[in-house]
Amino acid sequence: MKTVGRFTLKRAARSILRWSWVFLLGALVCATAPGETNAATPLRDLIAEAERNNPEIAAATHGWQAGTHTARQVSALPDTQLMVQQFAVGSPRPFAGFSNSDFAYIGFGVAQEFPYPGKRGLRAQAANQEADSLHAQADVLRTQIIEKLKTTYYELAYFQQSLEVLHSNDSLLTGIEQIAEARYRAGQGSQQEVLKAQLQRTRLLQEVTARQGSSERLQAMLKQLLGRAQDSADIIAEPLAVRPLATPPGELRRLAQQQNPGIRAANSMLGKTETQAALAHREFRPDFNVQYMYQHTGSAFRDYYMATLGVTLPNRGRKKAELAEATERHTQAGKQAETEIQRVQAEIQGQYAQAETSARQLKIYQEGLLPQSEAVFRAALAAYQSNRQDFQMLFSSWLERLDLELQYQRELLEHESALARIEALTGVTIQ
Repeated sequence: MKTVGRFTLKRAARSILRWSWVFLLGALVCATAPGETNAATPLRDLIAEAERNNPEIAAATHGWQAGTHTARQVSALPDTQLMVQQFAVGSPRPFAGFSNSDFAYIGFGVAQEFPYPGKRGLRAQAANQEADSLHAQADVLRTQIIEKLKTTYYELAYFQQSLEVLHSNDSLLTGIEQIAEARYRAGQGSQQEVLKAQLQRTRLLQEVTARQGSSERLQAMLKQLLGRAQDSADIIAEPLAVRPLATPPGELRRLAQQQNPGIRAANSMLGKTETQAALAHREFRPDFNVQYMYQHTGSAFRDYYMATLGVTLPNRGRKKAELAEATERHTQAGKQAETEIQRVQAEIQGQYAQAETSARQLKIYQEGLLPQSEAVFRAALAAYQSNRQDFQMLFSSWLERLDLELQYQRELLEHESALARIEALTGVTIQ
């Protein structure tokens, strides 16, 4: 009776320990898996929210809008000068000699500078091109933030789906452990098989904890990108699905040439430097100053009227240096635009290759590896239950099935991340 009691106590202790792990693992998985009352948030809704609320996008937009007011400033005439003059005769006192000398007077005048024709127009053109560059740079920032939002969203979806995979495989491992215990009680198996299953369930618990921490980190990043408070409700991502990439790489490169904000920014800067070089040529021309003065003397004398035309001659040495600088800036901007075009096209080609490779890999997983691993596991489980196969073969087939499912989810993440990068480079949306 004592032996039976000790065996019953040990079996009860093992059972309590096993179900403790079950409850703990289940609680961790359920804490990160989508619940029945929480609906997944579509990515397009989060993109629209980020465009409205992200402070970096708002700051860049205001910077561009501020730049649109520069052209009117630089193309306007210089400030008009109003002048009042008083000329005394015979004494420093104001209006001395005003009534007995035709030299004493009080005068009122106006002066205005006029740049050489064409300078104001070129300055306005350069300012407008600078505003276009700021607009393109704001689009670059917006594209980068949206791309980061997409990849973070996809990564969150990956971790949420991988937690579901771990939860599903934990249920299978629970069944394996129960079968191993039953065989052990019947004298057909060893205690080592039960302990090995329990050890693997503890490792699953460790993996769930690590992935839950990664999900929390991604939640914080998403909320920052969306401009949300960190204590707001967590986001549930839609499950990842393979999106086919039907557009050939040549068409993607053509679209990038037209729509990529980085290329547009480089081209705008190239246009600006070209206009600045033209303006540097025009700066060799003189500017003009026009003044008109009315001078009133005493009542016994006639008034004076004076008009003055002044010419500002440019310092040719300084202007030559400015022209040389503007020419070099234009050459630099041309090379930078060429570099940006080559970089974007090369990256499109690389991301396209990555997406195509991932698509082929996913097809191999879907049509070969995953169903084959499932068949091997089911056959090994049936053989183990009928005592035709040892525990190690069953355990290996289960572990391989788990690894392939997680690898499939990781490959799916790589595929969607490559498409997100292509979308950012080309400005297209892949449905």
